[in-house]
Amino acid sequence: MSERTSTTGTTLRTRLASALALTLLWATTSALPAVADSAKARAYDFNFEAIEGGRMPLAQWRGKVLLVVNTASFCGFTPQYEGLQALWQRYEAKGLVVVGVPSNDFGAQEPKSEAEILGFCKGAYNVSFPLTTKQTVSGPRAHPFYRWAADTLGATAAPTWNFHKYLVGRDGRLITAFGTRVTPQAPELIKAVEAALANN
Repeated sequence: MSERTSTTGTTLRTRLASALALTLLWATTSALPAVADSAKARAYDFNFEAIEGGRMPLAQWRGKVLLVVNTASFCGFTPQYEGLQALWQRYEAKGLVVVGVPSNDFGAQEPKSEAEILGFCKGAYNVSFPLTTKQTVSGPRAHPFYRWAADTLGATAAPTWNFHKYLVGRDGRLITAFGTRVTPQAPELIKAVEAALANN
């Protein structure tokens, strides 16, 4: 092998190694902002569609306390609509916003159209708190808010049935989750809501 051939091979290997190192450095550093952004995410970074039509950015309630609840019209827990409406009326003036998220994920208990869901909620329970369009709330295809909530609080805090409740503080951070069987009037939920409202 000639000296020139040996030198060319060494130069080529050096260039390849440098390119590989730069590629790895770029991949590592370019991933950092995404991780940081995810860690900094707040509820206010997410948007829904309103059941009546139009965008429903959670940022419109910045500085308020949110109770985000996946709902269903044909569930044994559907009467919780009454309790959610009462909770909304009791604490709305103090800064609570109840957000209902109709979902057909569990037991196919929300099969109707948005217009029918809205008519049912208003007619049967006089619901006046905001409702979104029908959403997937569990699994990899869940709405981004629900994926973020499950990532933030852990898989055990993700919805496993209708009327699962996420409590969000005034700063947009998740505080806690309440399972289906925790009613809107449960002492532990009321205590958490009042504490969040008191935190200015």
